[in-house]
Order: sequence, then C-alpha cells, then structure tokens
Amino acid sequence: MFIPHTDTEREQMLSAIGKKDFAELFADIPKEYLYPKLDLPDALSEQEVLEEIEFLASANNTCREFSSFLGGGAYNHYVPAAVDMILRRGDFFTAYTPYQPEISQGTLQAIFEYQSLITNLTGMDVSNASHYDGATSAAEACLSAYHHFRGKRTMFILSRSLNPQYGETIQTYLGTTEGIEILTSPIRSGLDDLDWLIERTNSETAVVFVQYPDFFGRLIDYSRLAESIHQQGALLAVASYPIALGLCKPPSEFGADFVVGEGQPLGIPLSFGGPYLGFFATKKELIRKISGRLVGETEDRNGQRGYVLTLTAREQHIRREKATSNICTNQGLMTLASAVYLSLLGKSGLKQVAEICYQKAHYAAQEINSINGYSVDLTTPFFNEFVVEASQNIDVVNSLLMDNSIYGGIDLSKFYPNLNKHLLVAVTEMNSREQIDHFTAVLAEINNG
Repeated sequence: MFIPHTDTEREQMLSAIGKKDFAELFADIPKEYLYPKLDLPDALSEQEVLEEIEFLASANNTCREFSSFLGGGAYNHYVPAAVDMILRRGDFFTAYTPYQPEISQGTLQAIFEYQSLITNLTGMDVSNASHYDGATSAAEACLSAYHHFRGKRTMFILSRSLNPQYGETIQTYLGTTEGIEILTSPIRSGLDDLDWLIERTNSETAVVFVQYPDFFGRLIDYSRLAESIHQQGALLAVASYPIALGLCKPPSEFGADFVVGEGQPLGIPLSFGGPYLGFFATKKELIRKISGRLVGETEDRNGQRGYVLTLTAREQHIRREKATSNICTNQGLMTLASAVYLSLLGKSGLKQVAEICYQKAHYAAQEINSINGYSVDLTTPFFNEFVVEASQNIDVVNSLLMDNSIYGGIDLSKFYPNLNKHLLVAVTEMNSREQIDHFTAVLAEINNG
C-alpha cells in the first residue's frame, strides 16, 4: 500500500536540496508541461482495484481448467511444491546479480549447482549462469561461434526444423551485421534436411544449428552431420528439450559444440509466457567466447570452500566494447528453480518423467492415427511431440477443441506455409489417459461432423 510523505518530511527534503517549495523545484519545466491534463479514470481503492484485476483474470483459461496439448517450446509439466517454497525464502527471493561476489556466497553456490546440473544433463564441459530464454541462448551460441572464429567465418546455417522463434531471434542478433549470411534449409522431402545441411557447410561456415528433439518432435541422430561439419572446421549447435535428455543420449555423444535450450520445463510454470530460462552449455575450449556469467568453485586462504565469478576478463566492465559477454544478468530465481527441480528428481526421477511423457505421447499418437481423417508418422522416432495431418482446417479443429475445454496443438502453417492442415501435438506427464481419450474422441467427432 502506498503511504505518502508527510508535510514535515517533504519540507525536510526540500530544505536538504536548497529549495523552498515545489514550485521552485519544478521551475525549469515549461508551464504547459508542468501539470498536463491526463485522460485517466477516477481513482479506485485497493479493494476496488483487486476486484477489477480478479474480474479481468477470470477471462483467462489455464491448464487447471483445460487439458493442454500445446508444446513447441513451452510445456505443462508438474512443478513440485518444494520448488516454490525454496524460491520464496527471503535469502533467495531478494537476491540479484552478484555484483559483490565475496558477500554473495549463497547466490553463487546456487548458480554453481545449477551449472553443474546442466553440464551433467547435456554432457558438456561447462555451463553459464543462464540467459533469458531458449531463443536468446540460441542467438548467443551463434555469437560465440562468430567470436571464436574472430569474424572470419560468416555463414550461419539453420535447420528448418529448428524452433522458428529461435531462428527469428538469431536473425535479429546477426542479420544486420555486415557480411554475415544466414541460411535456412528448405523442406524438400517431407521434413528432412540433413543432406542439405551437409551440402551447404563449407570453409565459410561458423556454425550449423539443429534441434534435438526437433521442432516436430522427432529424434534424429546427428552423428553423420557432426562429423561432416567438423571436417569443414565448423561448429555444431544443438537446441534441446531438457526433459528428453533424461531418457535420450545427450547431444555431446554425437559431437555437439553448443547445447542450448529452453529451461522452462525444469520447474518453471508456464506463466503466460515467462519469465523463462535459457540454458547454455559448451565445450571447455570455447569457454572464453561465451556470454553470461560463470561461477567457479575455489578455496579461500583458510582452505574453506568458496565460490567466485570466473573468467571476468571477458566481461564488459573490463573489455568494454570488445567484450564477448554482453548479457551479464542471470535470472537467479529461474536458475534456482531449475536446480531445485533437478535435485529433487535426481537422475532416476528425471528419467521416470521422461519415460511417462514418451509412453503417453506414443499412446496418443497411435490413437489419433487410428481415427479416420487424421494421420501420424509412426515410423520416425519421436519423444513427446508429433505432427498430426488432418483433413480439416486446423483453425476449425482447434476452435472446436477449445469448445470442449481442450487446448489443441500448434497450427504448423503459421510457421511453415506448406504444412497446411498439420497440427503439432505435445503430451506430458500432466495429461492423464482420460484427457488423451477425451482429446481423441473430440477429434473423431470433429471429423465425423
């Protein structure tokens, strides 16, 4: 609640700055701008404001009221109660970027634990303290590759099956830089583009960017692609869905140089789009070219364990305009949420969540594929997302699903015009068998209607 200053307090503040009244304080402001007439509604009490906000919020439908089969980067996963409980502790909730590391040991340790968990999950050597979201971390991987080659390699090749939002963000970061060329593979045969990526990679290529599982949910072994890329001296960046890494082999095993992605599935609620978390991991030899903060473990002069910000020579306050690290703020609460989530589940718990997602998704895919008017490619391995080809317009399908309290999948034609009447469906551990059966029953009814 806002408590205004008293007359005595205002007089004391004016006296401290050498002004006798507010008129003298604002004397330099032109009179026509001093007290403009604003078209604002009448003031409301706190009670009235709360009622108004609750009324507006009641128009939203969440995953508590609707069953959700939306994915494409943000997923409805269960968040254990302990995650929120720990986040709300005052020593964490008020913590910010550790500008004074020597007195921020708790925050630094939390970040260090997060980094350790991300490197274990991805199989990479080092992780930074996070970016704002998966798209940002993808763009930063491209910047790191550009700086690694000192600007001498200027071609960036993106798979068409990379999340389109990631591609747009990479374009925003690098697309206006003189001399840089960004290529995106066409969809020539179904959804495949591996051969095209290999053909286009040459001595000018800095990085080739793919996704695992890809935007269409498929699990692809990129070993052949990685070998070909590395023969040309280029780097391979992989955007990953972290829950899938609880079951599938990590990208490090097929030669990834960067592994990035959206960390929202790791203990962060959907929250209407944010705040989210972009994780970023890489190989040790690339560590000096990555952005974001890095926390290391050390010992003080008494031999006690301590945590420090490391490799600070890359940072803006030292290298100025030559700094490769140009995002320095970590989202401490988001990294902590992910660290708590992964610690609570452990290796076996994360594998169990991944297996449930996998099994439920395959059950849903088989059921949908058996309905007249819908088809799913069951021959290509996938994790928890799959593409449904429908006989009807997807806008119509999703609208009728909404009428039945179901959030349908993503209309792929919004990103891929040639994939008209294609729906991207995601299934997580939060989708019960009853929800899946209701979903498939409504799809069948839509087609029969």
